[in-house]
Amino acid sequence: MNNSEKENSLALNVNIKNKISVQSNGSKAPPSPKQPFFIGVAGGTASGKTTVCNRINSQFRDQRIVIINQDSFYHSLSDKILQKVNDYNFDHPDAFDTELMLSSVEKLKHGQVVTLPNYDINSHKRIEPPRQVHPADIIILEGILILHDSRVRDLLNMKIFVDEDSDVCLSRRIERLAIERGRNIQNVLDQYSRFVKPGFEDFVLPTKKYADIIIPGGGDNDVAIDLIVQNIRTKFGQHDLCKIYPNIFVIFSTFQIKGMHTLIRDVRTTKHDFVFYSDRLIRLVVEHGLGHLPFTEKQVTTPTGSVYSGVVFCSRLCGVSIIRSGESMENALRACCKGIKIGKILIHGHGTNGRQLIYEKLPSDIASRHVLLLDPVLATGNSAVKAISLLLKKGVSEANIIFLNLIAAPQGINAVCERFPMLKLVTSEIDASLNEDSRVIPGLGEFGDRYFATDD
Repeated sequence: MNNSEKENSLALNVNIKNKISVQSNGSKAPPSPKQPFFIGVAGGTASGKTTVCNRINSQFRDQRIVIINQDSFYHSLSDKILQKVNDYNFDHPDAFDTELMLSSVEKLKHGQVVTLPNYDINSHKRIEPPRQVHPADIIILEGILILHDSRVRDLLNMKIFVDEDSDVCLSRRIERLAIERGRNIQNVLDQYSRFVKPGFEDFVLPTKKYADIIIPGGGDNDVAIDLIVQNIRTKFGQHDLCKIYPNIFVIFSTFQIKGMHTLIRDVRTTKHDFVFYSDRLIRLVVEHGLGHLPFTEKQVTTPTGSVYSGVVFCSRLCGVSIIRSGESMENALRACCKGIKIGKILIHGHGTNGRQLIYEKLPSDIASRHVLLLDPVLATGNSAVKAISLLLKKGVSEANIIFLNLIAAPQGINAVCERFPMLKLVTSEIDASLNEDSRVIPGLGEFGDRYFATDD
């Protein structure tokens, strides 16, 4: 790799791509809650892949991590090939049993124990006993050609390419094989020029384009390792639906937020406390939602005469509450956005005909505004779909709608996000499911009745 190529790789590409599980009928399906988080680490020989894997592993003491090396899946060499082993290309994709690796990873993905080959690099054969691997929270696949096969790439939640200067890689290879393992240095150099370097250029380097993250400088890049660990923690801690739909945003949970949820979900909580803590949570959701509005940079002069570089958010926005529970969120929105216009939509179940629009009163210029749609509980999503469809009919751009909830059920999220992928959905918690009466479980009851004290 020349200097210009290395300089071009210095930009850390952190475009993490969320994986989407697709059923045979083409619809998105949530992955199993116990599905591991798969990371692929590729790069040239002696580029620092193992160091990167070990450094990631050291940061996750609270999760079980398994590292699987692609070298384990080398084909055993016959005695005839071993007679001319120096002519064998270990850097070609055909040197690996990719089918076995794929089947093993698929089993781990579905929570099954697998038996992996135990490959001996000295004899170039698989030896006994094999390695037994149990399912883990995080599984790292490491090897020069991990990103070469599209089927393997499709299984990965994160793809990393370790990019190191070719001279550094060669010196490390010489040290590893000639000095540590006693190989003839001339044979090491011959193998490098005949197989390793061409293999890197033909098969390894082209896979760099598939990487979500490129680490220049190998395992010594502390900034890159920190960013990777931070991103894994974020992705690993997310609800599975957040990995499927990139337009879902769940506010970061703290003990304060968990405590407020505990109070409003408790059937014994008084009306006064229910309203007080619901208002606090609603305010957090509203403020998080406002953070997704477009902004422009602006410099202002402070009272000290200094210049402060800040931002100004989009001013053309309005709220729309889905009557009547959505009206509980209006005060928080007004407190955050002085003088904001708020429209109303009333949707009601009508026998077997689904949801019917009963009433709507919206700003006349709503088509030119960003809209904050308010409804504290997203259950089946039927009312939400009806309300969003009305906004689109009025000329509102789908990308300009931010849907704010306190809690959301997976069924409602699927209904909304599947149909409106450009919309942003902000909530404070995703609950487990719906019961036979289409109520959110564990939920918090009939929110409107509890908030407005019209329950029994």
